[in-house]
Amino acid sequence: MSVDYGWEPAWEPLPVADPPPRPSGHAQLRRWLAVATLAATVGCGGWLALQHYQTHLAGEQALEAAEAFALRLSDIDADNIDRSFAAIAEGATGEFATMHTRSGVRLRQQLIDASATARGSIADAALKSADRNHAVVVLLVDQAVRNADHPEPVLDRSRIRMTMDKVDGRWLASRVELV
Repeated sequence: MSVDYGWEPAWEPLPVADPPPRPSGHAQLRRWLAVATLAATVGCGGWLALQHYQTHLAGEQALEAAEAFALRLSDIDADNIDRSFAAIAEGATGEFATMHTRSGVRLRQQLIDASATARGSIADAALKSADRNHAVVVLLVDQAVRNADHPEPVLDRSRIRMTMDKVDGRWLASRVELV
């Protein structure tokens, strides 16, 4: 026996969505320009970040080199004067190297005659300006000086502005000024 309830379920297939319309040439061009602009912005930002990092790193290296050089300048021992002067010459370039070469002979003899000894320490140092190959550093240097006339150390405090230049991968002092 069969029973007919008068209806049958409608098993119609789901409607198939029409494919999206193809963008016009102008819409594709706008999308491409938006992507290119985003990529350029990110790339430029990355480039600027790299430049900032390289400048920051150069400044830190110049500051470190200036502190080490200030200690070379402020540590003097008449008994080892040639070694001291050679260390100073090794860390100098430009104007300062020329000045050191010119005045070195006379200054060397004065230090030997006075039996001078000095020990320096960096009280403070700050980077004033820097780029990847040039920096200006300001240092506060304390120096205990003794000689034949003053056997007890006398404290000398100096403020020094030192210009550092990167030459063949090394930071060298090109100018040293008492300020």
